[in-house]
Amino acid sequence: MNFYLGLDFGTSGARAVVINSNLEVKAQTQYVWQNAEENKLPHVWQNALFHLLNNIPQETRKEIRAIAIDGTSATVLLCDGDGKPVTEALLYNDSRGVAMMNKLKSIAPSNHPVISATSSLAKLLWLVENISLSNQTYYFLHQADWLGFLLHGKLGVSDYNNVLKLGYDVGELSYPDWLTNFVNSEVRKNIQLPEVITPGATVGNVTTEVVNNFGLSPECVVCGGTTDSIAAFIASGANTPGEAVTSLGSTLVLKLLSRTRVDDAKYGIYSHRLGDLWLVGGASNTGGAVLRHFFTDAELENFSMQIDPNAESGLDYYPLLQKGDRFPINDPELLPRLDPQPENPVMFLHGLLESIARIELRGYQLLQALGAATLTKVYTAGGGSKNPTFTEIRGRYLGVPTMKAVYTDAAYGSAILASR
Repeated sequence: MNFYLGLDFGTSGARAVVINSNLEVKAQTQYVWQNAEENKLPHVWQNALFHLLNNIPQETRKEIRAIAIDGTSATVLLCDGDGKPVTEALLYNDSRGVAMMNKLKSIAPSNHPVISATSSLAKLLWLVENISLSNQTYYFLHQADWLGFLLHGKLGVSDYNNVLKLGYDVGELSYPDWLTNFVNSEVRKNIQLPEVITPGATVGNVTTEVVNNFGLSPECVVCGGTTDSIAAFIASGANTPGEAVTSLGSTLVLKLLSRTRVDDAKYGIYSHRLGDLWLVGGASNTGGAVLRHFFTDAELENFSMQIDPNAESGLDYYPLLQKGDRFPINDPELLPRLDPQPENPVMFLHGLLESIARIELRGYQLLQALGAATLTKVYTAGGGSKNPTFTEIRGRYLGVPTMKAVYTDAAYGSAILASR
């Protein structure tokens, strides 16, 4: 039998899904981060990767023909020539790159996705200016790139979804001259940008060490990966312009399938390539992490059942855990708005759910205003998709059919990518 493994490294943990040639799930397992700090530590990612592989039944493991990995967008790290990280990772929402904004604006075209405090390029410039490095060669990698390296052993390979926020031109499928000229002239010449391949394209076979340690077939290949939100989109089954996927995980990520590409750094909007179409969207720091800050999972379920989804709460928040958002307001100094907080926790949750829904609506309205396809349907992925009250509230605001995707796990999307 031919099986395909998708690995998802998200904001709350890591997951594995194995599918067969008919895209049916045959095995799945997960690894949960104990705290937010764990997600910054590459050795924890490695432990999670090996844990996931070990937890797949041996009979299934030996039939896996291809593996694809997704990671959080613009989560990056520097490695030495042996692939050993020399810093902790800079996560997707790390905004220390705000100090690089003037430099970014001087080298990148206006409205480019890299002109953001959280872009991969902003983080690269910050690392160059703030980390003491020797004269050896270093590799700048994204989370999925480094995890893939642990399996195939080829250092410095990425995919065109992950490198979008590094400045890679996904239209021309090459690094643009403005970026290569800048890297060659001003960035340390011993920092290598990754080689870029198509998501799902073969990188190479798993290493002998991986075969021996985990019982994988030596014929098993590792494919170019993608980002977690792209993988979730692939998993949803959305395939027609106008269809969208909202990922309601720790953060809020919108992806609208469109024939028209839209990029506008002013609003944190960028387009990922998906074959001949474009996934237009952005990511907000609001989402499930804010809800879990105030409520346990049991409270979320219990209180949600007490909310009338057709009633207005009368509360208007901008739910964030710390200052700064990326989309639909791209402002690293944006302050959370979480007052007034009613004594009744049901009312407070009602206000939070409505406020996240309003941010989602504002995001889709902005995408359409800038030329993306007209919204016709929204599939929902992530933990928030399991909350029917939240789904009804969001449907009331969005005004289009809103439903849980049949498959909501980004790992399932990565498994589909591997099967291609």
